[in-house]
Amino acid sequence: MSNAYLTNAAAPVAAEPAVVLNEDWLAVILGLLIFVLALAALANADLIGWVVSTSVWVNLSQALKATSKEYAAFGGVGALVATYVALLVVLSAAAAALKSDVKRFALAFTAVFWLAYASWVIGNFAHFAAASPADEQKFGIKWSLGLTNEGGYIFALVAGLIIANFLPRFAAAVREAVRPELYIKVAIVILGGVFAVTAARKLGFASSLLLRGVAAIAEAYLIYWAVVYFVARKWFGFNREWAAPLASGISICGVSAAIATGGAIRARPVVPVLVSSLVVIFAVVEVLILPFLAQAFLAHEPLVAGAWIGLAVKTDGAAVAAGGITESLILAKNAAAGVHYQPGWILGTAATIKVFIDIFIGIWAFVLGYIWTNHINVTREQDKAKAREIWQRFPKFIIGFVVTFIVGLYLALGTPADIAKKVPAAIGEANTFRVIFFILTFFSIGVLSNFKTLWQEGFGKLAAVYLVSLFGFVIWVGLLISWLFFGGIAPPLAG
Repeated sequence: MSNAYLTNAAAPVAAEPAVVLNEDWLAVILGLLIFVLALAALANADLIGWVVSTSVWVNLSQALKATSKEYAAFGGVGALVATYVALLVVLSAAAAALKSDVKRFALAFTAVFWLAYASWVIGNFAHFAAASPADEQKFGIKWSLGLTNEGGYIFALVAGLIIANFLPRFAAAVREAVRPELYIKVAIVILGGVFAVTAARKLGFASSLLLRGVAAIAEAYLIYWAVVYFVARKWFGFNREWAAPLASGISICGVSAAIATGGAIRARPVVPVLVSSLVVIFAVVEVLILPFLAQAFLAHEPLVAGAWIGLAVKTDGAAVAAGGITESLILAKNAAAGVHYQPGWILGTAATIKVFIDIFIGIWAFVLGYIWTNHINVTREQDKAKAREIWQRFPKFIIGFVVTFIVGLYLALGTPADIAKKVPAAIGEANTFRVIFFILTFFSIGVLSNFKTLWQEGFGKLAAVYLVSLFGFVIWVGLLISWLFFGGIAPPLAG
């Protein structure tokens, strides 16, 4: 990534071979494998309930547990070891399929996994992660940074950054297992099923907000995206390869959108990796600031506040976390004034808006892939891609995302009640793996980010685009749109 890369047009990318087992296809295979194994629970066969999950904790002995109660005998440490062994075996097989050195990968992955997950556990310490006064009371603590458990991603990122910047030889030694693209793509495939269950749970509420959700989509994809792309290109001199993932990361859905866009336009791996790191950092800043602004200025417009959070915070977990904090703060402020709203509506609004936006990541990636293939990465008229080349360039992991979403939605809404009621728990086990792949992603992003080198090569300009775009107009346009569609609409009163 040199200054030339930031300013010059990206060179055309040759079409990949018609049949190739690359990280894209491996992500689909691994994501669908986890998804299918999770769905076995619908037939009363809990195959992956041993995967480890981490809770917010004050006593470290209570931090870890197996996701399913059926594997409670494993204990937290046993579940963690089982998770490590399973991922080591599967990902080593993936490394072999990619013709990597399996022994080197296995050794490197061992270090990556344990360091990354240790960072996640530290990030879930109650003094870091407790998100509200109620949580502080629950854990018997008097203060917390309020990062939510999403802050654990930041700890993983910081751990990777420390290694990259202070232990460069170690960073080079584990490089074989530092594969943020593979990890995030597997996570996105699983994420489709998670979104499906979220939408199904809130179907009645989501239906009533459909028009507002469509407005949010139009805002994020047409207004936000176009403006951020313009700012990156015209004000900061970025080429298309950088401007497109930046626009998607800032305007749509953060990490997932940046990765999807990078894959669709065939950007070099470093592009979505750096954009993703910015997304995570700014999302935490938003979680720490926006809920308190919403409480101060929007307590009399609760649903405006919820919609605004859903539009403004760019990672899914952080958006939901910020929605929960916002709801807690606004309900408390109104209760002090004698107005008691039913809980759930502010958070539901934020989550619903976010889901509507996220659903269209794959569609947008396909649109951008088509445009880049036929109008950007061509040098002669005859070089324009045919349908086969468009397929070859299309990010295959998006197919996995769409498949898991459709299947998840069908299982939640189109199956008998005795099966449908098992779906959230089954998808929840798959989602635990999604969280682990996110942890590996952010740790890997950190290991790849040597600040001295990045600053020399233009990282500061990326941050400047994000800062100007996000705080210059994105959150304010989002507030205006939220007010137009939700102004004057209040949640029902309690009782």
